[in-house]
Amino acid sequence: MKVLMINGSPHQFGCTYTALQAVSDVLRTEDIIPEIVWVGDKPLQDCLQCQACIKLGKCIFENDVVNELIEKSKLADGFIFGAPVYYAHPGGRVLSVLDRVFYAGSKHLQYKPGAAVVSARRAGTTAALDVLNKYFTMNKMPVVSSHYWNGVHGRTPEEARKDAEGVQTLKILGRNMAWMLKSMNFARQNGLTEPSDVAKHNTNFIR
Repeated sequence: MKVLMINGSPHQFGCTYTALQAVSDVLRTEDIIPEIVWVGDKPLQDCLQCQACIKLGKCIFENDVVNELIEKSKLADGFIFGAPVYYAHPGGRVLSVLDRVFYAGSKHLQYKPGAAVVSARRAGTTAALDVLNKYFTMNKMPVVSSHYWNGVHGRTPEEARKDAEGVQTLKILGRNMAWMLKSMNFARQNGLTEPSDVAKHNTNFIR
């Protein structure tokens, strides 16, 4: 089984990577394969709701990591999104990526467990986690939790690694992700499948 992890920081090996690494170390001990994909540090295109992806099956913009992530999501069994906290919300880069990944490739993520992790110097972690968790809860994805909110505090990777409670929280998250993946795999092997899909009702309140 495989977990796709998105490093949504402009710093490839910064605090967000350090947080994701703490989770991936545990996943490996549970025979789960983690893959960390960095969104890069170049300009990213926002979703324009052009809806071209509905026909193409991928995002129309080809010059960044989004379509790579959509392809990788087809083979992933679970997801972890990592982001730095800027102004008490996830950094804008990861939101631009996730808006497009979920709009163009949502069907490849449905019914697969997801979790979010954040890094902050001091505050804003819970507000940032709330934003990221909404991607899961509107796409039929079970949310994996820990024993506290999934984040580390620190200005540098070295400081983040010294956040003993934060690192422990992320390690427990990795253990819980592995448990959920194995439980779901056991259920499928014993004939329990995902709920059947239903047509979605869209209600507009302006008449």
